[in-house]
Amino acid sequence: MPELPEVETVRRGLSELVTDKQITGIELLYPKIIQGDPQEFIKELTGKKFEKIDRRGKYLLFRFSGELTMVSHLRMEGKYSVKSSEMPLDKHTHVVFDLDDGTQLRYNDVRKFGRMHLVKTGTEDDLAALKKLGPEPTPETFLVDEFYQELRKKKKVIKTALLDQTIVAGLGNIYVDEVLWMTKIHPETKCFEITYEQTQKLHDNIILELNRAIKAHGTTVFTFAGANAEIGSFQNQLNVYGKKGEPCARCQTPIEKIVVGQRGTHFCPHCQKLISVAS
Repeated sequence: MPELPEVETVRRGLSELVTDKQITGIELLYPKIIQGDPQEFIKELTGKKFEKIDRRGKYLLFRFSGELTMVSHLRMEGKYSVKSSEMPLDKHTHVVFDLDDGTQLRYNDVRKFGRMHLVKTGTEDDLAALKKLGPEPTPETFLVDEFYQELRKKKKVIKTALLDQTIVAGLGNIYVDEVLWMTKIHPETKCFEITYEQTQKLHDNIILELNRAIKAHGTTVFTFAGANAEIGSFQNQLNVYGKKGEPCARCQTPIEKIVVGQRGTHFCPHCQKLISVAS
């Protein structure tokens, strides 16, 4: 599933390709992608212009003229591309936006899990999925003290907590494994057992790692590609994810893989020891 760096890569690519273009028609080949009335979706967006594209966590926010916003989640396999209207459609293309310059914005999704939700601009945070999101992982919005207090409240393990999007938005399986390795925290450590010093290091590593991944256009895993079909290169900089049996880059101990919260989880058993500090 694309994580924040991959979604940000898509956002930047699409912004260059569709901003200021007008929608002249919409074809819904799989209407269930649309949350709400598909015909109302077509009616509301036809004739509207793409003003800009924002991102919130792993969600794309397409801003249109007329104060409309389309909230889009790519889920497992969703992809956007801009093609000439003369090019044949891929069999997994489910939504087509005809644009006024003769191109089409196409949404392709092998598994059909992605969703689009049209709302009035400014009300997107009222959607259940966005309402629960934690702060964006930036120094201005993601504060160490608040992060520590949130961890103190939780009895779940840190891997699960970072994946649930309520403490900080945008992290998925790959980057959680990476930042925990960087901070030398075992993925099954209880949140309330993490010290303030560890919290500060984890906070800084989350921001650092996601920014590094964005600069590399994300991690190409399975079939991810950006809107310009660019392939991310950050998989070449991963230290632990997908490295089962390979030597740890710090200590040379073989990386192990376990299951935490039903997710495959990679860690170094030497660098990331599970030490309980609870009495």
